[in-house]
Amino acid sequence: MKAPDLKRKLRPATPRTEPWHPYAWQAQSLLLAYPDEDFGQKLSLARRVAPALPEPVRDPLLAFTAHAGATPAAELSAAYVATFDHRKRCCPYLTYYAHGDTRKRGIALLRLKQAYAAAGLRLAEDELPDHLAVVLEFAGAEPAAGHRMLLEHRAGLELLRLALAEDDSPWAHLLRSVCATLPPLKGDEHEAVARLAAEGPPGEEVGLAPYTPPQFMPDPRGGPR
Repeated sequence: MKAPDLKRKLRPATPRTEPWHPYAWQAQSLLLAYPDEDFGQKLSLARRVAPALPEPVRDPLLAFTAHAGATPAAELSAAYVATFDHRKRCCPYLTYYAHGDTRKRGIALLRLKQAYAAAGLRLAEDELPDHLAVVLEFAGAEPAAGHRMLLEHRAGLELLRLALAEDDSPWAHLLRSVCATLPPLKGDEHEAVARLAAEGPPGEEVGLAPYTPPQFMPDPRGGPR
């Protein structure tokens, strides 16, 4: 998806969202994408948005922008690849936490694409629908639907946050910021995170081949196909 226009994409608050949610999600989306040649502009945009956000969302967002702004572009890009493409425990593809590499993941990916299409959003050819940056961009454009989508993957988000924090990754700041836009974990959600951490994502049933379309599977060489 193209970089969103924060003012144009802003939607009125719904009973389950706050007026500042779209700003936060769109800024987080820009910073969680691969740091390409336009990343400097994305940093500037995030810095302009951050002051209007609540402290638990704003402060980790600014901590990441400070780190990214002081890090050479090539070094930041290499660290991104090393973190998200080469460490399975830091997988940014949210349906992986819920479904692993099973046929159910293929269905979940299809539903995400259908949700985006219904909202008039079209993925770029090299984008996977469950990448956190893409989900956040959708949430910024469609706050109510995007909020529900993030809540559906709450356990995976928390596990990703914990994994990045354990690795002392600068992107842990962004996951803290994302999680601060969501309600605190409840008892059953804490249990789901603990279970996912202990057991890992689901495996395919015996005798059944995974049904995830090849274009939605992580590239074993590292990075999306």
